[in-house]
Amino acid sequence: MKYLLPLGRCFYGAGIIGLGVQQFIYSAFRPVILSYWPSLFPGASTWAYVSGAFLILAGIIIIFSKKGRIISLVLAILFFLLFLFFHVYYQLFLSPYEFHLGNWTDPLKELALSGGAFVMAASFMEKRSTPNGKLVLTLGRVFFALMLIAFGIDHFLYTAFVATLVPAWIPAHIFLTYFAAIALIGSGLCIMFKIKIQLAGILLGIMLFTWFVILHLPRAIDNPSINLGNEITSVFEALAFSGIALVISFLYRNNSYENKRSNFSSVQDGNQQ
Repeated sequence: MKYLLPLGRCFYGAGIIGLGVQQFIYSAFRPVILSYWPSLFPGASTWAYVSGAFLILAGIIIIFSKKGRIISLVLAILFFLLFLFFHVYYQLFLSPYEFHLGNWTDPLKELALSGGAFVMAASFMEKRSTPNGKLVLTLGRVFFALMLIAFGIDHFLYTAFVATLVPAWIPAHIFLTYFAAIALIGSGLCIMFKIKIQLAGILLGIMLFTWFVILHLPRAIDNPSINLGNEITSVFEALAFSGIALVISFLYRNNSYENKRSNFSSVQDGNQQ
């Protein structure tokens, strides 16, 4: 269990660094970071470079520093503000398309990245049992879980498309699509409501890392430039999401034990009375 925390931070930090590097390569915001740039404001490329540099710095600190709480909180708030004032605003007021859950893919990913940053911030806190510590961890857990549940539903709504993403050498594409849907929804509910959360986090982290290896990496290697590097972006996102799951598992490693201990103490107190 002791390796889950540094490994999870490493995965998340590396994913954030990768997104930042891509913004330098393409001189533009990654769609997952920013859905559009207001025409009233000049210098979109400059702001992409500035935010890219911040992402790289934040990722490095999360991986290598023991004092990453502040920058993780700043990153979490930044992601959430971008989600709220750009992604949500665009989907509700500017998007020419009717509502489809699939249109919310990038917004939900950014919400999950915000949740991941909150989780990282909580992992740097010495006293997570304080009200502030509990709030930070809860926000991170819920934001991440919302994406998992929504993406699981997506697998049912867009089964035919999702099945095409399964590598050709793996059989039973439709079955695996449904299996992934149930796994995502189940793990999202477990993480949101703290049901066997340690086990759910470990299994989810392993599943997402497996997808990173056998699905996203090969697709990125095969088509690195398609859609302005979107396949490479998916590589970094999958790695970051795997890291979030592993850190959540670590932070809740004593959850079941603490609940049992609390119940045992209550019984003892009742017997004494």
